[in-house]
Amino acid sequence: MAVPQPLKTIAARVTACEKCPRLRDYCHSIAQTKKKAYLHENYWGKPVPGWGAPDATLFVLGLAPGAHGANRTGRMVTGDRSGDWLYRAMFRAGYANQSKSVGPGDGLELIRAYVTCLAKCAPPENLPNKREFELCAPYWHQELEALPQIRVILALGRLAFEAVLKKFGQKKQAFRHGLEVGLPGGLHLIASYHPSQQNTFTGVLTESAFDAVFERAKLLS
Repeated sequence: MAVPQPLKTIAARVTACEKCPRLRDYCHSIAQTKKKAYLHENYWGKPVPGWGAPDATLFVLGLAPGAHGANRTGRMVTGDRSGDWLYRAMFRAGYANQSKSVGPGDGLELIRAYVTCLAKCAPPENLPNKREFELCAPYWHQELEALPQIRVILALGRLAFEAVLKKFGQKKQAFRHGLEVGLPGGLHLIASYHPSQQNTFTGVLTESAFDAVFERAKLLS
């Protein structure tokens, strides 16, 4: 399915962005030093735009690209264990044509879904600072606005959940997995634990609990 011009324009702006020197320096450094397992690969090393189907009804919002995941592959939430968990769940729910997620050209296609993050650059310690979040927010806002059929926003983690509430002028709520919030315009926000190793290795997030939020998204969209 062809990518509409608004999304192409946003993607071009994201890729060329130099607003956050700290993040750009970090991404460039990681792309040069690399990880031992990926020494033979050319790292993307640039800001990473969201990706998915232009007729998406589900908007999946994470935190930031992984240093050796999306910062390496150039595709959001791809190339690390978080991506493995995410796309397996999306495949089981019918939002992806396969569970395999390696990088662009692997045949993975999203079905009625779009995946992006609050920040478009991999951050040190996996956490952008407040100013970096603020500078990057317009990009995911624009992606959301360029997808008129979105009905459900699935927020991966507390920071994504709070960012969506803030964008829509909703009062702050305590984060918990599976929490649903009605948003203006008939949208639905669902909170989910992020599929980070910190959560999946410890059992905080299980595959069945992750499947449940995607099944709920299907019902709402």
